[in-house]
Amino acid sequence: MENLLWLIPALPFVGALLLVLLGTRLSRALVALIGAGSVGLSALVTILLGIEFLTERPDYYSQQVWTWFSVAGFSPSVAFHLDALSMVFIFVITFVGFLIHLYSIAYMAEEADFSRFFACMNLFVGSMLVLVLADNLLLLYLGWEGVGLCSYLLIGFWYKEPANGYAARKAFIITRVGDTALAIGLFLLFQYVGTLHISTLSAEATQIWERGAAMPVLIAFLLLGGAVGKSGQLPLQTWLPDAMAGPTPVSALIHAATMVTAGVYLIARMHVLFALAPVAQFTVAVVGAVTLLLAGFSALTQYDLKRVLAYSTISQIGYMFLALGVGAWSAGIFHFMIHAFFKALLFLCAGAVILALHHQQDMRQMGGLRRKMPLVFWTFLIGATSLAALPLITAGFYSKDQILWYALTGEQGNSWLYAAGLLGAFVTAIYTFRMVFLTFYGEAKTPVGHPPGKLVTVPLVVLAILSLVGGFIELPHNFGHVVLFSDFLAPILPAVEVAAGFTPYEWMVQLLAALLSLGGIYLAWLFYLKKPALLHNLERSPAAMKLHRFWFAGWGFDALYDNLVVRPYVFLANLNKRDVIDGFYTGLARMAEGFHVMLAQTQDGVLRNYVTGIVVGAIMILTISLLL
Repeated sequence: MENLLWLIPALPFVGALLLVLLGTRLSRALVALIGAGSVGLSALVTILLGIEFLTERPDYYSQQVWTWFSVAGFSPSVAFHLDALSMVFIFVITFVGFLIHLYSIAYMAEEADFSRFFACMNLFVGSMLVLVLADNLLLLYLGWEGVGLCSYLLIGFWYKEPANGYAARKAFIITRVGDTALAIGLFLLFQYVGTLHISTLSAEATQIWERGAAMPVLIAFLLLGGAVGKSGQLPLQTWLPDAMAGPTPVSALIHAATMVTAGVYLIARMHVLFALAPVAQFTVAVVGAVTLLLAGFSALTQYDLKRVLAYSTISQIGYMFLALGVGAWSAGIFHFMIHAFFKALLFLCAGAVILALHHQQDMRQMGGLRRKMPLVFWTFLIGATSLAALPLITAGFYSKDQILWYALTGEQGNSWLYAAGLLGAFVTAIYTFRMVFLTFYGEAKTPVGHPPGKLVTVPLVVLAILSLVGGFIELPHNFGHVVLFSDFLAPILPAVEVAAGFTPYEWMVQLLAALLSLGGIYLAWLFYLKKPALLHNLERSPAAMKLHRFWFAGWGFDALYDNLVVRPYVFLANLNKRDVIDGFYTGLARMAEGFHVMLAQTQDGVLRNYVTGIVVGAIMILTISLLL
């Protein structure tokens, strides 16, 4: 089976190529078959390969397809490397991606550009698979840029609306900032280590550098710059809420299975380098902790259903960064997988609601959907309880509980990081059930259209099941010390060391997290369902109104960047609209044209004039020679 590794990324690419070349000539049914079927086949190969991987338990599978190029001793290959870490990622990308493709067949059924949509979606999945399967950082960077391109194409899919085009450009430009930092980091890695092959680089880096040396710290910060751009973390998080301009299946794919998790993968894959740079690794934790709080409070104030989920993604990726930063590598990856299940579920449920309400996304215009859309309600509720980490019964509780525990007791953990994670969990529960109560409870404000069909409901049911039972593959220590997921990742990612004396108190940390989650749900019920007058009275105070506007605007980051970067750039561009710099080169070209015109006038076709010119020239040359 390991010889079929190349098929996993190749199948979505083949689907994309067929749809680009033949899509307009094919029926919608055939387009759907190619678009969803190619990703489905990739998921099937992944599952079969995963069964073999779990049975044989090799260190890794490797397959070289061809040598990309060879220049001055640098010979990167188009080669794929499958180990436990990339196995988790390709399972999520292909399986969740297939469910999203299946859902998209119904969601995008009325779109004129049906084939273009699936071509871009397939290209997106293929690029992400290349990113996580690449055995060298140059091939990883190719997939990295591929997902950036696809995000631009899909966020701006409805390009006739200017706002959608702006959101796509914003995502593309802001992520380029991080990509530039990553590219510089790769140049430095090759300069000092002499290779971009990931396994070789990880082995040699520890031989070249000591822990805390300046160069690995610099390179780790550059890689972190790339990660915060792709994963929508502070300070490059502003593109992600605006990315909701794309179709809802695109939002689900970006937030659950691709793009925003690329930064998490990069840091986890390069954990050896970050271990050599403890300052950079601690910065990862700080960035995650601050981001999860900022995004959580912003989510509290949003009214657009998809924007709430977008800020939620920023916050949950922050939890993953927090875990990676404190050395809880497997806990971060575990939360990535569980988050993929419940966040895809929530976005797909939101899409079903938006379709049923004739593309209404404002939660203030919703309500009363609990009885009119029961299956969507129950699956959305399951996703919401997992996001809010409802104790014991949801997968999100187990994945988030691990992060909180290690944020307190891990190698670089401390009480401040733990407190940030706890506060974030409390806020998450509030905004999540605010979303549930505003959308599904109360009085109906918008007429409900046709109920969703099976292509919509089947992915919802599957993801709902995974959002409940997925957490049981990694139980806490005091549940009989049954630890499965971290054992699977143990050959690749080092285990986190718990500080001495904390282990007997793990149940207290779990209990506190559970109480905060339940408390947040209760507050949401009280303010948005039981006694909304309390909230209205609170919101009318001047201080609350100002705070609401500040959080609603994403803590003012867009305005800050607009004033510091966008407006000065536009001002300089207007000054230079006549191309002052290019004027010098334009002048050289015009001077050459002038000499050409002068010389062309001497070519009049009269022979005696040519002879006269030769004689005069010869006399002048001789005269000058004699005088000198």
